[in-house]
Amino acid sequence: MNKKPLVAALLLATLSGATQAATAYISNEKDNTLSVLDLDTWTVTDTIDVGERPRGIELSKDKTKLYICASDSDTVQVLDLATHKIIANLPSGEDPEQFALAPDGRMLYISNEDDALVTVVDTETHEVVAQIEVGVEPEGMAVSPDGRWAVNTTETTNMLHWIDTSTYELVENTLVDQRPRYVQFTPDGKQLWASSEIGGTVTVVDVDSRAVIKNITFEIKGIHPDKVQPVGVKLSADGRYAFVALGPANHVAVIDAKTFEVLEYLLVGRRVWQMAFTPDNKYLLTTNGVSGDVSVIDVDDLKVIKSVKVGRYPWGVVTVN
Repeated sequence: MNKKPLVAALLLATLSGATQAATAYISNEKDNTLSVLDLDTWTVTDTIDVGERPRGIELSKDKTKLYICASDSDTVQVLDLATHKIIANLPSGEDPEQFALAPDGRMLYISNEDDALVTVVDTETHEVVAQIEVGVEPEGMAVSPDGRWAVNTTETTNMLHWIDTSTYELVENTLVDQRPRYVQFTPDGKQLWASSEIGGTVTVVDVDSRAVIKNITFEIKGIHPDKVQPVGVKLSADGRYAFVALGPANHVAVIDAKTFEVLEYLLVGRRVWQMAFTPDNKYLLTTNGVSGDVSVIDVDDLKVIKSVKVGRYPWGVVTVN
């Protein structure tokens, strides 16, 4: 029996499996790069040059492309994940910082900080389909799981702006604490969680009524309250936990997502900003801007198990199989 075809097939399968290893992409704000992190070996395997001051990044629904807010280039870049090449630049308005995709993956809602606008771009035609006036310094952006709502935060106006995605009209505002930075819907779409950086709180909002359910506050022993600045929020897929990045407090708060009780504070790197779960939901990655690294949190044990050096001022992070 000729074993060469079998050996070749096994080798091909091995190589194919290697190329499908889970990966994280981290935007490095000061380097104008993305770091590519292998989630099996926890090593940086590539560094990709992108536009100026990359911040928000998001995976396409088919997991073949990455959208990148190149804030100082005033564009949203499209990265082909197979080749690690920029294949398109989408119109975005001035200073795009964060964005969110509609559930079907077509419309991209972009927060334009300098224009006080939310720009809606068709990712297939690359055309601007709408621009919605919002408050001063728009920042956070989320789209509800059912696609009905796009919600934008404005840092100076201190509001959540509710946009009807069927009409692209702003239909309601919810007042929150100072400088709201990030919003995320719960997986069932019933609640919206919003962080307020200067207010030092996270506000939980009922989506049906747009009424505030709870304001969550934080207190870390030995940390001055002014340093507790909530930014990124991530909700576990099982509905058990909410994780909140507390900026220059250098901790991530762990919250019981049902009772809203703060359970624990986890020490990570300096100026923790954004977070992402690994595809298997076993780990949570945090971007730590000042220390230039990524902390790895074991979600079951609620322990920080590793730190990986990346570029200068890591900001956004996404993961993909």
